[in-house]
Amino acid sequence: MSTPATDPNMPLIAHLTELRNRLLRCVVAVLLIFLCLFYFAQEIYALVSAPLRAYLPEGTNMIATGVATPFLTPFKLTLVVSLFAAVPYILAQIWSFIAPGLYQNERRIALPLLTSSVLLFYGGMAFAYFVVFPIMFSFFASVTPDGVDMMTDINQYLDFVLTIFFAFGVAFEIPVATFLLVWAGVTSVETLRKSRPYVVVGCFVIGMILTPPDVFSQTLLAIPMWFLFELGLIFSNMIDKERAAREAAEGADEASNDLPVSSDEQP
Repeated sequence: MSTPATDPNMPLIAHLTELRNRLLRCVVAVLLIFLCLFYFAQEIYALVSAPLRAYLPEGTNMIATGVATPFLTPFKLTLVVSLFAAVPYILAQIWSFIAPGLYQNERRIALPLLTSSVLLFYGGMAFAYFVVFPIMFSFFASVTPDGVDMMTDINQYLDFVLTIFFAFGVAFEIPVATFLLVWAGVTSVETLRKSRPYVVVGCFVIGMILTPPDVFSQTLLAIPMWFLFELGLIFSNMIDKERAAREAAEGADEASNDLPVSSDEQP
């Protein structure tokens, strides 16, 4: 059995010092990105609010109800964007910290999982921005009562879209979650396949919760989630096959070791 590539004699204070240094690097990275992006804070907010502003009635705009809201809201958005942009570097620091303590088979799995998690999270946010937001805001604009002007507060809009971004980003982590469940032995691919009808229903329930009350928007989230679940099953099936082959090889070795020694081979 392989052993962790770490020094067991390394004192605890050394581990804590390294952890502190890596956390400081992550904070510095976020601050540096923030300083570079803050000059474009207004443009970043305009980009994020574009899906809603495209469906505002002609002659209307978004509003700011707080005195400091026109400054604080783009500031908060830029800080969040800086954090999202620094995620690859943050994960690299996390990987550098935990990798020496992992077994070889765990290291072989962990890095691809970290990378795919970031890409899937970004993919979920992109899907929300380019596909879900136009449909969602078009629906909201179409159901605005007569005599009511749709003028959304910029801070409330930011809180709303950040929630949606996070929800879709997490929902798109389904393949990683499925793979980890199978890899850790919590469940099997066959069990997940038998649970497919419940998974499909769950996808539509989540879509109903996270999207406006129209079937089309719900389907836009439910179908990708179902597809990502099936994608997770495909990759998890590889783990099942590899594990079965390894167990078969170990069983064959044990069987060969248990065979009786013939009289000709005895001394």
